[in-house]
Amino acid sequence: MSRYTVTVKTDEETDENAVIGYDPPLRTFFLQAFPDEETDEYALWFGTHLEQHPSLESIIESARRFGYEIEGLSQKAIVAMTKEAGTPTPPSLGERLGLVR
Repeated sequence: MSRYTVTVKTDEETDENAVIGYDPPLRTFFLQAFPDEETDEYALWFGTHLEQHPSLESIIESARRFGYEIEGLSQKAIVAMTKEAGTPTPPSLGERLGLVR
């Protein structure tokens, strides 16, 4: 699983320690930002379901639809995540047992 620190902004707030990455077992890109100080739960957490965001473009477009902009994503990180996403991942145990869909 890859994780890269990026900045996520809205019109009202900024999280300079947001995280974007790729989750091979779920075969999805994910984005986490704006953790609650008391609970550590993220106000923004995309990519929690199987194949929810199969491409980097899809998660960036989703973020924009909800008013979030991602900054600071390096070309090196883009290439690494794209390469990781292109590596075939066999179905997880949960998928094989029908628990994850």
